[in-house]
Formats: sequence, C-alpha cells, structure tokens
Amino acid sequence: MAQQIKECRVEGITCPDCAARFEDELLRALFSAGFLLLAFLAKTKGLTFIYIPCFIFAMIVGGFGNFKKAYHSIKRLDFNMNVLMSVAVIGAVAIGELEEGAVVSLLYSISEMLESWTMESARRSLQKLIDMAPKIARVKKPWGEVEVPVDEINTGDIIVVRPGEKVAMDGVIIKGESAINESTITGESIPVEKGPGDEVYAGTINIHGSLEVKVTKLVQDTTLAKIIHLVEEAQAKRAPVQAFVDRFAAVYTPIVLGLAGIITLFPPLLFGFEWQPWIYRGLTLLVVSCPCALVISTPISIVSAISNAARHGVLIKGGVYLEEVGELKVVAFDKTGTLTRGEPVVTDVIPVGADSEKEVLYKAASVEKMSEHPVARAVVEAAQNHGINVTSAESFTALAGKGAMGSVKGEVILIGSVKLFEEKGVDTSGIIQDLKRLQEEGKTTILVGTETDILGIIAVADEIRDSSKKAVTLLKSEGIEKTIILTGDNKATARAISRRSGVDDYFAELLPQDKVNVLEKLIKEYGKVAMVGDGINDAPALAAATVGIAMGGTGTDVALETADIVLMNDDLTKVVFTIRLGKNTKRIIRQNIALSLFFKIAAVLATFPGWLTLWLAIVADMGATLLVTLNGMRLLKNRA
Repeated sequence: MAQQIKECRVEGITCPDCAARFEDELLRALFSAGFLLLAFLAKTKGLTFIYIPCFIFAMIVGGFGNFKKAYHSIKRLDFNMNVLMSVAVIGAVAIGELEEGAVVSLLYSISEMLESWTMESARRSLQKLIDMAPKIARVKKPWGEVEVPVDEINTGDIIVVRPGEKVAMDGVIIKGESAINESTITGESIPVEKGPGDEVYAGTINIHGSLEVKVTKLVQDTTLAKIIHLVEEAQAKRAPVQAFVDRFAAVYTPIVLGLAGIITLFPPLLFGFEWQPWIYRGLTLLVVSCPCALVISTPISIVSAISNAARHGVLIKGGVYLEEVGELKVVAFDKTGTLTRGEPVVTDVIPVGADSEKEVLYKAASVEKMSEHPVARAVVEAAQNHGINVTSAESFTALAGKGAMGSVKGEVILIGSVKLFEEKGVDTSGIIQDLKRLQEEGKTTILVGTETDILGIIAVADEIRDSSKKAVTLLKSEGIEKTIILTGDNKATARAISRRSGVDDYFAELLPQDKVNVLEKLIKEYGKVAMVGDGINDAPALAAATVGIAMGGTGTDVALETADIVLMNDDLTKVVFTIRLGKNTKRIIRQNIALSLFFKIAAVLATFPGWLTLWLAIVADMGATLLVTLNGMRLLKNRA
C-alpha cells in the first residue's frame, strides 16, 4: 500500500482515481473475507473440495493488487514490499500452508483499504476548496441573464451574484455593495465590506446585496485555482526526511530478501534441520519486514499538515519548507506593508497659532483634497473622520517637491515642509522641538500655514498592523531567538516601528541587495532565517532567506510565485501558526519513524525462535501502519 501512496504522490495528490481505489480495495477485502469464512466453515465439515478452492480464491482476490504491483516491480528489478508479500504468499502455498497464505492476503487487503481511507481523509480538506468554486455563473447579456459554465466565461464578461450566492470568478465589482465572506481565500471568517472598484475572488460568498462583477481572470487562473494548484504541488514534493525514508526502503528490501534466504537455506543445509519450519520462518520474516509503516509515516504527516495550513489561509509550497519553518531561529520583517499597513494615517494635529485643531485640519484638508498624494489622502480622511465637511480650495497649485497651496475662504494656505516656509521667510524656530520629537517617533511632519505664519503641524505615520506586536511576542514564546526589521526607510522611522512592535533590532536605509547581504550574514550566524515581506519588492530577500514568507497574498500573483509560504491575509500571527505547525509536523514524523522501527525490530526478533506466525506478522505490520497513519492525521486538527 505504501507503494501505492508513493505512486499516487507522483501522479498528484488529488488523483481522481483515489476514491475508486478505496472502493475497489474495500470490495476485494470483503470478497476475500467471504471466501476465507466459507473455507473455514467447510474445513470444519471436512469438505476438502470446497475449502481448498475457497482458500485459493481468498488469496487471489485479497492479494490481486499486491501481485499486480509485484509483477511490475520485478520487471523493473525493484524488489520492494509488494515483492516481499507476494513471495511470502506463494511460499505459503508451496509448503501447504493455504490457511496462512489466505489470511495474509486478506489482512494485507484490509491494510491497503484502511490506508486508502486515511489518505483520502487527508485529501478531503483540499477537495472542499475545489468544491467551493461554483461550476455555473449567471452572465449578464443584452437580452437578459444567462447561466453559463464557468469554463466558457471570458475576461470582460459581467456576472451577476445574488445575496447568499458564491462568487464564481475573480473580478471587479462594477455595481452594488455587499459584505463578502473571504474565508476560502484568507482563512478569516469576518466578512469584508466591498463596493464598486473592489476585487472579489472565486469561491467567496456574497452575504447581502446583489453585485455585478466584471470578470478579470479565466477559471484556470483564479486565485482559488492557484491555491489548489500550489497545494497539490506542495503535497507532491518530498521533504528531506521523506527522501531519506524512501532511500532507506530501497536498500532495506533487498537486504531483507537476502536475510530471509539465509534463514531458509542455512539451517537445513548446514545443520540438517527440517526444511518446512525454516522455510516458514523465512516467509514470516519477509512479511514482518515490509516497511509499510515506515514509508507511509512521512507523506501522511506532510499531506495532513499542508492541507490544514491551506484551510487556515496559509499556503506551504512543499514539505521541505514545512521542515525548515519548524527550525527557524530568526525572523526578519520588511516594514512597509508587513509590520505596517503600508498606508499613511494622521497621528497628530498640533495647533501653533490661534486656530483650533479642527480649524488646522479643515484648512489643510481643503488644500489637500485636490492632490492625489498618499499623505494628502490621509489628511483628507482624517478630517472626514473628525466630522469636518471638507470643501476644495480655490486656485490650487502643486509645488513640486515642496507641497501645495490654495485659497480657503479667501485666505492663502500653504501645506508642506519646513523648507517651503523657510523660503517664504516664515520663522520656524518655535516649532523645532516639536518637529524633532515627532521625527524621532518615526513620523513624517507637514506644516500648515500662511505666507507669514505657521498655523499648525500635522504628523503622519504608517500605522502598525494590529497583529504585529502580538505576533512578535508569540514568536519569542515559540523559541525564535531574534526578530529584525529590514527596511529602506530612515533610521528614526525604523527605530520607532521597532520599539512599537517589540522587534529586537533593525537595519534601515537598505536597498534590495542590501537586504540580501544582511540575510546572508544572519544565516551564517544563526542558521535558519525567515524573511517576511509583501512578495513584490522583497522578492530578492524572500529568495535569499531559508524560508520566504509573503504577506497579503490575496490576488497577488508575484507573492504566490516568489515565496515559499504565502499568508493569504494580513494577519502576522499566521507566521506563528506556521512555525508551530512545522514543529508539530517534525515531532510527529519522528514519533512515526520511531514507532515503525520499534514494531519492526520487535517482530523480526520474534521470528527467529518461531513465535511469530505469518498472519500474526501481517497483523503487526497492519497495526503499525494504521497507528502511524492516524498519528500523522492528527496534524489535520492543528489549530491556528
């Protein structure tokens, strides 16, 4: 069965034949059990002409899948566990142990069936993602609304999404407002309010209000489709420990075959012992030595963990990254768009003259309303949040590199830097201390005034995410030795953000290549270092780190392609969840390997004195396999 899992992983973890395989294996197990029961009943009555054929049928039906795989393996000179089992069953028939051969075949078919069921359980979480995207969408046509299969919809088409329905395609809202449940993409269950101009994603749910959405991506290119594809690829990639287990099994199997041959031949040939008991022990050794549990121990854990992460809005692109993230010593953060929201907000309004705080904000916003600069938008938004009715200034003029000016209620108002006012001959000596204090706090300052006086100071800063401080605290509790900010911003801002977020250290005024150099030094000093960035301008740093983690992957193709791990929302605590999941995965894999080897060694040792029968050997192997499989599936329940 472990070989089947291996083959399935090569084909792709969501192989459509998996459910059919489980049904086939269940039927084989049932038929084999039926023939075996009939054989035992006939044997009690002494009906030789019935029980002998029934034992043989039980062997053929129960072991058919195994015999088929063994045949193909022998042609490739690949002496794997299927070959071991087939030799054991054929050998049992050769020495007249039909009952033993039939029981071994039945138990092996049950083992295959149970493993298929448990692997299928691990895949169901991904299948739920696949099922979340509607197969049909309501497309708006000149003559009315028409239901069309999603694979026939083109970019530019307008789809209609009614209240309670799922969005069928990625697109932009052109009409209507509603709250959208994006938990399928971001892992967050709180709906997001959206309106015209906002993006929506396939598989998300429209809570209320009818929407018209202009399609921007074909069905195979939607964010949900990319998530599914990435998870499939991730589950097919082998982690280092898994590659080791596969290599071990490839060497181990021929050794077992050789050892079974020695046990079978040497005692009768060298010491004159009877042949049958030693042939039986050799066959038992073949059965008990099958490394099914060992081979299945790692893939089931990796598949379960990656499926669980995807369900919580975290894309892990392979088992190798799952292992690496569990060994991290340092986490480095980009500042803008990662620790901070990437959008400036007004933090302070300080009146200097006779005007009140609201009056300063009103005059500044009236001038800035005509500007598209991010800081200007922050000032206007702050005024609106204070309930100020902002009117556009007259005679607006942008002063390149300095600020702007305009007429507000007949008064010429200037907005800009200290340099602008100094050029106008305005005395700024009285506000130097306030400016210095605000700049030390990492804030950008703009002055509001006339051509003769300063009316006030407005401070703007990039706001820290709500999750930043909590995430940094949790990282330290998870054993992260050091947290660092890598930013192209100035030292004062970096220092302020570092202090407010609880990050240990910072490197400021860095170009992209400088971030790479810092990461290389950190890796030499600490070993395993993660870089958390926005996935666009941090691509070199994400690639240079041991593990690159991209923030805000929703709809960001570059983030999905560049990083090793993608957080599908802006919650930094998901980094902590991912590290915890990586540690738990490594621990469970070690447990599984230890359990597999323990059961195997104990069973092998019991073979030599003849304590272990063929059917007890397969029970032991099946029990160990089922135990490690269920243990690995615990990772499906790892909580965020």
